Amino acid sequence: MSDRDQQHWDQRYAELGPAPSGDYPPPAVLADFEHLFPRTGTAVDVACGRGRTAVWLAKRGMDVWGIDISPVAIDLARQHAEQAGVSDRCRFDVHNLDSGLPPGDPVDLVLCHLFREADIDNAVLQRLKPGGMLAVACLSEVGHGSGRFRAAPGELTRAFADLDVLEAGEADGHAWFIGVRPTL
Repeated sequence: MSDRDQQHWDQRYAELGPAPSGDYPPPAVLADFEHLFPRTGTAVDVACGRGRTAVWLAKRGMDVWGIDISPVAIDLARQHAEQAGVSDRCRFDVHNLDSGLPPGDPVDLVLCHLFREADIDNAVLQRLKPGGMLAVACLSEVGHGSGRFRAAPGELTRAFADLDVLEAGEADGHAWFIGVRPTL
């Protein structure tokens, strides 16, 4: 992402301000599948924004590393984790995903909520431990129409065909995919 993208997101998050505290739900498009998500282990929250999903995962018992291009979002995410009492389970760093995922150990969960960048698909898959889960929820052309940041019909299931699918679907302008890396 360019400096211009970073400035856009900094401005957007500055306008939004802190995430609401006191209620820590899963992302709406993934709420019906909450029971599938792990309660222990390590997670990477890709394009974490203000940290709402990272805090939800930490409240469940996971250790979460949130990454985002926006320093404003990262500051808000750190504040959110502190207010939620899970700052010891959350780490947040500024990272431009144009260079892929930051180096790190394999994790139990990689979550991408409202972010889709096919260029990092391989890096995301490689970051999963055997038995690790990938959860992606993004905007979709299905039920909405085409757009720069919308996944094409069937894109997620094709991109992650090597995973064992737990849930996948497309409707009302959203696409989701939850899968597990096979164990050897």
